[in-house]
Amino acid sequence: MKVVLWLAAVAVAFAAADTYVVVLALPDMMAGVGLSIEELQRAAPLISGFLLGYVAVLPLIGRLADLLGHLPVLVGGLVVFAFGSFLTALSWDLAAMVVGRFFQGLGGGALVPATLALVAALYPAERRGVPLGLVSAVQELGSVLGPLIGAAVLAVADWRAIFGLNLVVGVVLAVAIRQTGRSGAVRDRPRRPDLIALLLLLVAGVAFVLLAIEPTALVQDLTWGALYVPAAGSTRWLTPLGLVTIVATLGFLVKCGLRPGVRRVLARITAEVDLLGALLLSFALAGVILAFATADPEVAVFSEQGTWYLVAGGLALLGFVFHLRRAQDPIVPRGAFARTPAWGSVLISFFVGAALVAALIDVPLFARTTIYGDSQLKAALVLLEFLVALPVGAIAGGFLTRRLPAGVIAGGGMLLAAVAFVLMARWDADALRSLAATVVLVAGGLGFGLALAPVNAAILATTAQSMHGLTTSFTVVARMVGMLVGISALTTIGLRSYYAAQADLPSLSSVCTGGGMCEDYQDLLIGAAIAQEHTVFAGAAVCAGIAAVLSVVLLRGAPTRALSPSETVTAL
Repeated sequence: MKVVLWLAAVAVAFAAADTYVVVLALPDMMAGVGLSIEELQRAAPLISGFLLGYVAVLPLIGRLADLLGHLPVLVGGLVVFAFGSFLTALSWDLAAMVVGRFFQGLGGGALVPATLALVAALYPAERRGVPLGLVSAVQELGSVLGPLIGAAVLAVADWRAIFGLNLVVGVVLAVAIRQTGRSGAVRDRPRRPDLIALLLLLVAGVAFVLLAIEPTALVQDLTWGALYVPAAGSTRWLTPLGLVTIVATLGFLVKCGLRPGVRRVLARITAEVDLLGALLLSFALAGVILAFATADPEVAVFSEQGTWYLVAGGLALLGFVFHLRRAQDPIVPRGAFARTPAWGSVLISFFVGAALVAALIDVPLFARTTIYGDSQLKAALVLLEFLVALPVGAIAGGFLTRRLPAGVIAGGGMLLAAVAFVLMARWDADALRSLAATVVLVAGGLGFGLALAPVNAAILATTAQSMHGLTTSFTVVARMVGMLVGISALTTIGLRSYYAAQADLPSLSSVCTGGGMCEDYQDLLIGAAIAQEHTVFAGAAVCAGIAAVLSVVLLRGAPTRALSPSETVTAL
């Protein structure tokens, strides 16, 4: 089973890398569905759709991992991730691509809590620090590999090849995990393949591929060209090929659902999982995600439309709280987060995410503003100094968790990150040219990395084994929501600093006597942009400082470390 764990860790790293690959490939993806770079706002669903799949249903997936076992959820998550990659690779319009990205997020998000819970199942509390640190390290390593993989693929092929690679890797890992997980178990009698289901899947796949690539020979043929003529409107889904794809897919799902094993699983889920509570919680999380993911930071923390998303999410949350008081077996069992380190880990994860996103977004922005101009690649390479240190810190935090209290390690790490942000808030236009800036970035990455394993170890050590999938899903949700809220709030505050600094600038005519945009006035504008980044870094320092204080206070007493020989004698 430990081999399964490391295969799962590789899957987590690959899914994490996909997030950063998409950021690099986004302009090409937009062009692929007929959007220009000026229509960036219309492409926002590509990001929010992924986040919806990743976050909104994560508690339900965590509960399913506890109920059905970690192995089925890991395999299922990879299959869904591969399916989403297949849809995205062959998307011909924005709607199809958003659906594909949603399934990618859904599958990728399922991997994290299942993997963390698998660590808890394989290791006792005092020995989890190192494997948790390694899992956290490979997850963060994905943020380093993502841009490199994306750049390598885009250098030799178009953006669709990225998702083709995702499809292949997802299927290979799913098969490897399933076979490895079954190797030590007693095998059931071989089952006859469902030929009808396989035929329906083949028909749906072929029809979808033909629909997506539109071979010229078929489209222009007088007979076969009718397959591409919509019955109504202009959408490809209403063409004969589109309708065949839909009908065959539904038939495949129904045929699979009629299998005895699938019926038993569905009956168990219906009987033992609080589906109404999961639905209400998903709506509440979706409201928060959409409110901040659709925001325009230049105007407000969330848009006018986002206000309605928040209202809807708030109503769903009220319904969820009311449901928890009345449900006999709610999706979040009563007392699941009763111990302070358990709910404290969730709260700390929120502030860690809010601070971390400032480094991920604003360090490259600062680099482009000051020394690298329009070179996005060189600016991204500056961030690598931070990202490479992060997995190193995660492994170190895992080792330290065996000997030191979780609160001390996480608090020390976040304090180091806070100090790094304070120093970033003092950077001038030439700061990134010095070795001191590299030291600051490495220290910040190490600080964040140090906090990852202790926080995860604390929640695993203070919640029941039967709820580890559910409880760890909340730390992932909290971190992602923290990143969304953090980038929206900090960017809005930073832009206000920029506008204030810009308003204090002298008039262009008083600085540039020769007319036009002179170098002196350009330097003044750069100074205003630096003031914006200083504000963001200062806000991130506050978030990291709060996380440090909460770690020391709330993780105190979490039984995460191994007893020393003297402590063992005392305990006896």
